[in-house]
Amino acid sequence: MSQLKNVEARILQCLQNKFLARYVSLPNQNKIWTVTVSPELRDRTPLVMVHGFGGGVGLWILNMDSLSTRRTLHTFDLLGFGRSSRPTFPRDPEGAEDEFVTSIETWRESMGIPSMILLGHSLGGFLATSYSIKYPDRVKHLILVDPWGFPLRPADPSQVRAPPTWVKAVASVLGRSNPLAVLRVAGPWGPSLVQRFRPDFKRKFADFFDDDTISEYIYHCNAQNPSGETAFKAMMESIGWARRPMLERIHLIRKDVPITMIYGANTWIDTSTGKKVKLQRPDSYVRDLEIEGASHHVYADQPHIFNAVVEEICDSVD
Repeated sequence: MSQLKNVEARILQCLQNKFLARYVSLPNQNKIWTVTVSPELRDRTPLVMVHGFGGGVGLWILNMDSLSTRRTLHTFDLLGFGRSSRPTFPRDPEGAEDEFVTSIETWRESMGIPSMILLGHSLGGFLATSYSIKYPDRVKHLILVDPWGFPLRPADPSQVRAPPTWVKAVASVLGRSNPLAVLRVAGPWGPSLVQRFRPDFKRKFADFFDDDTISEYIYHCNAQNPSGETAFKAMMESIGWARRPMLERIHLIRKDVPITMIYGANTWIDTSTGKKVKLQRPDSYVRDLEIEGASHHVYADQPHIFNAVVEEICDSVD
């Protein structure tokens, strides 16, 4: 954990705006590692950002300053990931999902946030949607960025969009293991393995780092007790599919909660989900858009465009 703390500190040094990083204690003794940027801007609805599988607060570094110019921004490590507590999750998909959602709500209560603009990427988008179903009063606008776990798995394999090479490689190597077990087995060679599987991450963050800082960060986020990873495995049918697809439940979000879905034009996620969500919610605001030149990690592939889109959405709230 000390190595993760050190590499994250290097990342957060890039922030220009005032920020506060600390643990938020939950009533059940779990702790959520939280970074708040521009805490002094209290007049507008805060933006809360939820990272994806295997990530953490540091991966938002290309977005934090821009998105906290006119409002407070909160981002945190999901329970079981990053520097947050790593409890034992229920082994069934509904129980694991509920544990995540409950931790987000108790975090919000502990933070004293009345309502928020809630943004989630990938797994974070899945959990943000589940949260919005259960706590619609707390969500002013739901922003889903390349959300994982929405579509039903097609019976015809030819209808499945091919995942990127690194996903296929990880799946073939790991078999029934937890998705990132290979990193823990690799030990000190883990950062090099991240760089080998995901050389694109170094390019995405090249404006800030010309070394292996991001690869080290991803490695140390995932080299510990695989608590959240085990929960994710319980929730997934395979790496690309959820056991409880969110498309079957999206209509349960209260009608007055607006939803914007942002995809990378080159993503491996099924972008037709946005259109299907519109059909599921005919009397609600649903907007879907694609950002050219971006893949799954839209926020890092095209950060300037992504930030501008999210700022526009936030400004429409207040």
